[in-house]
Amino acid sequence: MADKKYIEVEENGPYIVHGEIPLVRKTQIVSEHGEPIAWQKTERILTKGVYKLCRCGKSTTMPFCDMGHLDFDFDGTEAAPTDTHAERRAEMEGGTHISVQYDAILCMESGFCGTRLANMAKMVAQTEESTVRSLVMAMIERCPSGAYTYSIQAGGKDIEPDLPVQIAVTTEITSDGAIPGPLWVTGKVPVQRADGQPFERRNRVTLCSCGLSKIKPLCDGAHRAEETRKLRGG
Repeated sequence: MADKKYIEVEENGPYIVHGEIPLVRKTQIVSEHGEPIAWQKTERILTKGVYKLCRCGKSTTMPFCDMGHLDFDFDGTEAAPTDTHAERRAEMEGGTHISVQYDAILCMESGFCGTRLANMAKMVAQTEESTVRSLVMAMIERCPSGAYTYSIQAGGKDIEPDLPVQIAVTTEITSDGAIPGPLWVTGKVPVQRADGQPFERRNRVTLCSCGLSKIKPLCDGAHRAEETRKLRGG
């Protein structure tokens, strides 16, 4: 790969990170009602040279790989689509002075696209009001997976947040407590699939780090049910 900074997916193994991409921890900030509203960087994780990040979810040295995937025959088969976001997405109806696009494949239900009072569809239909429009834009820009995007006009160029070249080990805040989330890769870092299939280079992408996703290497939100079960003693 020509890029010096990139993530290599090892077959049935870890993510191999090249180019000394900064690794940090980020935690959701939630409202008093449990609504995710922002992200907070809490720590820079020390790395040196090429490093490996767990994608099976069983490592004892998370987020780093300890080769534990070899002990239980981890199946890391990649099933993420090989087409592009532009080919999959659909425009949401009702936007005024804004065009909102949604790609269901990328969605891992992080919760930034709604509140206890309204969801994205309802808010898009009310974007003739500039305060609602600005809230929609802010919500979309905080979506870690990039499932939602927006432009000022239909067919216009997507407006993307200016995100650092970085990998974030995320923590999600739920009603049951804090749980580990996906790896949040930002800054158009290339991801090289192990199976040789194309993987679209995007400004933001969420990678599975629990081993449970059905669309590896992408996160599909499967970690939440498992982590909630653990918190509840199941």
